[in-house]
Amino acid sequence: MLFWIIAAALVAIIMLLFALAVLRGGASDVAPAASYDVQVYRDQLRDIERDVERGVTSAEEAERAKLEISRRMLEADRKVQAGSDTSRAPQGAMIVLIVGGVALVGGTFWLYSRMGAEGYGDQPIAERYAFADKRYDSRPTQEAAEKMAAARQLNQPKPDPKFVELMVKLREAVAKNPNDPKGLHLLARNEAAMGNFDAAWKAQQRLVALKGDAATADDYAQLGEMMVVAAGGLITPEAEKTFAAALEKDPKNGLSLYYVGLMMAQNSREDRAFRIWDGLLRNSPDDAPWVPTIRQNINELAWLAGQNDYTPPMPQGVGPSQADVAAAADMTPAERQEMIRGMVNQLNDRLAQEGGSADDWARLISSLRMLGEVERADAIYGEAKGKFASRPEDMAKIDAAHQAPAGKALADAGAPAATAPAAPALPGPSAEQMKDAAQMSPEDRKQMIQGMVDGLFDRLTTEGGTAAEWSRVVSSLAMLGEKDRATEAWGEAQQALANDPAGLAQVQAAAQAAGLSQ
Repeated sequence: MLFWIIAAALVAIIMLLFALAVLRGGASDVAPAASYDVQVYRDQLRDIERDVERGVTSAEEAERAKLEISRRMLEADRKVQAGSDTSRAPQGAMIVLIVGGVALVGGTFWLYSRMGAEGYGDQPIAERYAFADKRYDSRPTQEAAEKMAAARQLNQPKPDPKFVELMVKLREAVAKNPNDPKGLHLLARNEAAMGNFDAAWKAQQRLVALKGDAATADDYAQLGEMMVVAAGGLITPEAEKTFAAALEKDPKNGLSLYYVGLMMAQNSREDRAFRIWDGLLRNSPDDAPWVPTIRQNINELAWLAGQNDYTPPMPQGVGPSQADVAAAADMTPAERQEMIRGMVNQLNDRLAQEGGSADDWARLISSLRMLGEVERADAIYGEAKGKFASRPEDMAKIDAAHQAPAGKALADAGAPAATAPAAPALPGPSAEQMKDAAQMSPEDRKQMIQGMVDGLFDRLTTEGGTAAEWSRVVSSLAMLGEKDRATEAWGEAQQALANDPAGLAQVQAAAQAAGLSQ
């Protein structure tokens, strides 16, 4: 109410000032001057009559002077009359003033009704935290959230009848042997692929219970994710406990940290959500499944958290793909060294223009030393010391990179590692492997690449992986001429990523580029 009183008073004062300006502005200096002239002319007429009586002026001259003075006096009197009329505000100006004032006040109320929140009081930080706590404590249970999600769910497409038949057999097999970890793992994955997320997380829960202390953080994180999807995206108290169990086993588990941050955002604690997601973004490889979502929303989240000048970290450099490795196998040593040098220069340019993490600086320094550019590496080392001198852990990485052996041969060049992510999730040659590859025959190099691709394929089929990893397996097998195995990998990827449309699209693009029939 105090706000409205102050606002109304200010509007009234402003309108009063406008009215006074109009009223006073209409008066003219013409009227006072003309009145003075009339009086002067009257005095002049009296003076002429006296001059005639004294004989100073003839009657004819006096008559001419009276006529001239009378004419001037009439003109001055006309100006006096006109001035008295303009001393009052014109009617049109008053109308404009009234209409403008009404429009101003009315427009203010209309705009507030559209954009304001009438009756919405101030929200001190303590009240906001209290509101967030209340919202957090009043979350629905997993069961209630699933019921609400089911009520909102649209009609799902019917699955392939063959897949349904296989699922019936799988459920029967698990029912007969409920303590088979592999069966429970397949059941959870395929129930999720069918959209039966309630059944999926319950199967995953049985798998975690069966593993006991051997259950990994990823096992718990996958269980929590299935619970979140089943609840329509809401992180329920039960799902939160699951993510907490995952983080007890691995405090850096990315999937769990992502959902904990999302939970904070859902419960009006954008400040906590921002800190979690920002840290996760800075410590995750670019192909981590949560990175695109975080990058898409981190700026808005930063603004809500009060970080108005926030700049997201730049994507980390990515290492050579399988296509790069396959192409390198057919290069001459000089061509390979030129390719490696180009990758190092790209990293150098990115750090110079955009900055980067201590890992990026360490990779650049060690790579330059391995390429034999010791002086350049020393110069960058000095620059890095100025940036990270106050961070002992980061300086330890940079100091270690500065101790890397110097060499001029391709065999000593660890350039691929210079642009590889800190967490080596994707297959790629290490510095030692590149050293060996430089001395291999084309057949030996191809065999080395074949072994790397086979190792990744085996890991994906047994442990699962990201869409980027499946894409590289498919494209690499196709480039190696193993179209049948590439098609098999594409089929495995379809099952593994059935509940990840974006990931499936990525692998499908790789399969189409490899020329596989769909």
